[in-house]
Amino acid sequence: MAGASTIQLPNIESAIALAGKLEENLKLLSRQTGANLVLRGQELVIAGTEKQVARAANLVKSLEYLWSQGKAVSNTDILTALQALDTQREGDLHELQRDVVARTRRGEEVRAKTFRQRQYIQSLRHQDLIFCTGPAGTGKTFLAVVVAVQALLNNEYERIILTRPAVEAGEKLGFLPGDLQQKVNPYLRPLYDAINEFIDSEKVPGLIERGVIEVAPLAYMRGRTLNNAFVIVDEAQNTTPAQMKMVLTRLGMRSRMVITGDMTQTDLLPNQESGLIVALRILKGVEGIAFSEFTQKDVVRHPLVQRIVAAYEKYER
Repeated sequence: MAGASTIQLPNIESAIALAGKLEENLKLLSRQTGANLVLRGQELVIAGTEKQVARAANLVKSLEYLWSQGKAVSNTDILTALQALDTQREGDLHELQRDVVARTRRGEEVRAKTFRQRQYIQSLRHQDLIFCTGPAGTGKTFLAVVVAVQALLNNEYERIILTRPAVEAGEKLGFLPGDLQQKVNPYLRPLYDAINEFIDSEKVPGLIERGVIEVAPLAYMRGRTLNNAFVIVDEAQNTTPAQMKMVLTRLGMRSRMVITGDMTQTDLLPNQESGLIVALRILKGVEGIAFSEFTQKDVVRHPLVQRIVAAYEKYER
């Protein structure tokens, strides 16, 4: 039995936020519900069977907190809202949408886009050791840096330490120009980029010079005790078991450590076991350690990235 429903949007900004670029959100809503969604100015017309119309209308209304304020609605927002409706988690969805973790220097809101991301953020705020694994684009490193910077600005820690193993992925470090620091900078660039979203890039060198922010290869951590610090170990799939044990035992008093990695993108030699995989196996039942595992459904980059990750996962199975 055919049906139709019209939702009146408050202004043109809300219409643009809901529709998305080239109305890609309306197309996704249509694919997920089977209904036909057409935007006429500030009127959203939904047509289809009664069941399709009701599902699409409920999905649009579950996103109202975002589009009513002109906040851009992403593909991930829509898929998370759909998951919430299917699992009767509307209350959790509203909390997720309202929990602003931070604002960038441009005033853009940073918040969890999926339930797994929100669980990860809660762990980042409350646990002393967190492991986070998952594919590229799921926010593993970015969200860790966001929480770390906020904690630093709130004087919860004296410094942020960002480190990753400088494993060569096809290119040799020796062929790069400059001294050791300049050679490893390309490996640490994603960490700098995330910090620059929240701290003026002109101030970052001064903070690094004073040791408030330390960005260094993993080898520099040996023999140290990291007190009163928020430590982020990035690309941990490229650690050896010995390196992983070394960095985990650096954790000092009043410190927090986050280990992130994508176990499908290791650059270690074929016969070399990843320290991240070994650590997860050994520490899974240890009290006081939080584990977050993202999937391709948590990818928040370009929608195509999610499909690429899914295709690779299918091929590798």
